[in-house]
Amino acid sequence: MSIQFNQKLRYTLGIVTLLFISLAGSYVYKHSNNQQLAQPQTTLKENSTFGAKTALATSVQNSVLVAETSNQAIGKPNSAISKKFTASVPITYPVIDEWKKYKFSINGSKILTPVKLPKSQVNFNQTDLLTVLINTRKYFQDHASEDPDIFRKGILGTQGVNIPDMLKTLDFMITTLNEDIANQRTTRLQDPNFINANFRVIKWSAYNPNNQKQERLRITKYAVFTHPGSRTKTSTYNTPIYSLKANSKTDTFYTKYTKQDVLSGIYEPGGKEFGKVEPLAYLTRNGLEEALMQGTVLINFTDGSKAFFNVDKNNGISYVRGLKATAQKRYWYFRQVDAIKGYGHTIDAKISVKPGVTFAGDVLNIGLGKVIVIEHTKSGRKHLQMGVIADTGGAFLPNLYQLDFLAGIFQSQKDFQQHIQRLPEYANAYVLVKK
Repeated sequence: MSIQFNQKLRYTLGIVTLLFISLAGSYVYKHSNNQQLAQPQTTLKENSTFGAKTALATSVQNSVLVAETSNQAIGKPNSAISKKFTASVPITYPVIDEWKKYKFSINGSKILTPVKLPKSQVNFNQTDLLTVLINTRKYFQDHASEDPDIFRKGILGTQGVNIPDMLKTLDFMITTLNEDIANQRTTRLQDPNFINANFRVIKWSAYNPNNQKQERLRITKYAVFTHPGSRTKTSTYNTPIYSLKANSKTDTFYTKYTKQDVLSGIYEPGGKEFGKVEPLAYLTRNGLEEALMQGTVLINFTDGSKAFFNVDKNNGISYVRGLKATAQKRYWYFRQVDAIKGYGHTIDAKISVKPGVTFAGDVLNIGLGKVIVIEHTKSGRKHLQMGVIADTGGAFLPNLYQLDFLAGIFQSQKDFQQHIQRLPEYANAYVLVKK
């Protein structure tokens, strides 16, 4: 009887013990799970605190969010703005073309490496660089809401570089140059020791899908050429450049026509689209091709006047690498401007740039406003040249292996070719980011 009672008692105690352990485990699991669910709220709070301290206008912050949403649409993770959350920094980056279509993905560390700048003086014209830095910074300030493309982190996002970092870089350089020029001294930005002390230096190695052996960036050169021209069609100056009228913002008729269609005379008297556009000037055919290729032309008119003209809108046809200029179907419509113009979402917003300190590059995947130093060796000595990505072009979207250097204003191709013989064909490239 007592043995049976003891056995029943042991069974009862065993069941109670199991129930207690089960209840305790359930409590621990729920408590742990609640903590995990609460964790993202803490992270978001810390991120919002960081964002509140970021020295960007509200419109700029909103544009960053728009750009991040755009990145997510093509599969890019939404990285936190703060470098503190390193887990959110993506390893791979999806490269897109000018129509925002995905092309391929690349590991950022494959082409971007933290280094020190070589110990050679950095060359550039101080006042010209200051002008381009100010104009580029002003573009971010004035066009934050209209142009979300400029707030893409690009492949440098894989190195934890964000838009506030880039704007801080521009601001610091502007302040430094202003101080040095005001004190009539050689700017500290030409001193590699100063740069290494104040900037992250990230070496950018070329990634060319068609040439896997290319390591250094190809440095092509572009220019503004002066061309004779006429305001009316003549036997010599018989190739027009046109401007779209204001109603072309809604009427996109011009996207139906190739360059060859335009040159066949569709906009000239008797042509089927006569009156739809305005002729700005007439050049030789060679003058037109150079204006289309370079983006800006300085025309010396037969009446003694002169003016800059810059590309405004194209017909929506992509530039084809390797195809000769006369066979390209892309056609650009121009506008008269007051200076050499670089990047801009509209012709009126384009950045005024200066030769010798301006690069055209891939603004969607590398980024507008990135400060670049290129390095090459000449006569056994290292030469360093600084400039800003403040321009772009169809040949650079996408392009992770090339920059185009604005060499100057030239009277002829001969003068241009003589000048660029002193410049490198390939160079090491470094991106500077304020620490």
